[in-house]
Amino acid sequence: MKNKKAILIVIIIILILLTLISIFAYKLLKNGNNKINKSEEEIVEDILNIKSYKAKLEIEVETNKNKTKYVVKQELKQNNISTQEVIEPSNIAGIITQYDGANLKIINNKLQLTTTFENYSYVVDNNLWLNSFIESYKQCKNSKVTSKNNEIILEFKDENNTKYTAYKKLYIDKSTRKTY
Repeated sequence: MKNKKAILIVIIIILILLTLISIFAYKLLKNGNNKINKSEEEIVEDILNIKSYKAKLEIEVETNKNKTKYVVKQELKQNNISTQEVIEPSNIAGIITQYDGANLKIINNKLQLTTTFENYSYVVDNNLWLNSFIESYKQCKNSKVTSKNNEIILEFKDENNTKYTAYKKLYIDKSTRKTY
């Protein structure tokens, strides 16, 4: 009777140890983004080496007459095809802009119209694209990284466009790694 109890206790202890070991091994060996253990340098390196992403942007354009808010869905695919779709305001919702590195395509699903501009290189200078910021940041000699509170800030002076966007900044939340 005592032997059965001792064997049962040993088996339970072994099962508990195996469970704990497997939980810790899973956490250590798990692939993917491990946001908790990443240093600031690793987070910046991850952002600067993005090959594809999906984002939802809330954009506010202020002119001397009014303010207009836009909601845009943006995607950069592995093959460097950039797509941007307007979600709001409703009167222009569904307009899609696609850029493949050479050609720009504007698609209006409501009107069933598509326009293609061949050899269009200006979209890469767009300030709303994360990949455009990253390329400009990498090429700039005066870029810097600062850290404040729970933010990492990548910034540089844009030598090419000093009239409207002299300084460009990208804010990264350290805990969520979201950019804004």
